[in-house]
Parts: sequence; structure tokens; C-alpha cells
Amino acid sequence: MQFFVTTPFVATLGNEPGREYLAVFLFDSSGKFSEARIDDLGPRAILNREEARRILEKRMAELGPLDYGRIEVQPFAIERFGIAFGLVPRAPEGEEDAWWVVLQPGNYMAFHEPWDSGEYDT
Repeated sequence: MQFFVTTPFVATLGNEPGREYLAVFLFDSSGKFSEARIDDLGPRAILNREEARRILEKRMAELGPLDYGRIEVQPFAIERFGIAFGLVPRAPEGEEDAWWVVLQPGNYMAFHEPWDSGEYDT
């Protein structure tokens, strides 16, 4: 099993307060997506950091003994809370552009070729 733990978000926009999430994405040993455990942490402005830490610790304990290291996974997208989550492919917009894989929601990490470099943009 491979796993990726992250904190996606929906940005505050106008009267929309935005939201914070905790996501644990699970993959099989070949990198195929198998499960998402996503917790809605609530509005960004009133995020309870202690509660978020408690939920993170609970989610990590659910995984059992862990080996931290590099993972290789395939892009995927799922919907929860009416929002797309995942490592979502983004096609080139023009001839000079390249493929990207963007962490959603929030678009806060983006991966590009060479795919096995381990580098990403934030």
C-alpha cells in the first residue's frame, strides 16, 4: 500500500468562506488509486487546528505501521462534498504547454514531466 496525506482547500471567494479538508489517498503497490478518506474540517476562517491535528493523528493511526518514502501513483479524481478531489490531469492549453497533474481542490501542488523527478510546483 502507498499513501499520500494532504490538506486540500477551497479558497475564500467573495461571500463564500472557503473550506479546509484533510485527505488520505490510498494506492495499491502498482500506484492505482484505491481509496480516499476525506474529512471536512470546516470554514477556513474558524479552522480548529487542535481538532484538525486530532483527526490527522487518527487517520495516520488507521494506516498502521508506516514506512515513509517516495511513492509513484497514477492520476485520479473523485467527488466528495460536491467537489473534485485528486491528482487531476490538465491537458496542454497551447502548443508550447505541457501536461500537468494538479492536486485538487486548491491547485496547490502541480506535477510535470519528467514524472519520476519528484519535483513539483506550488
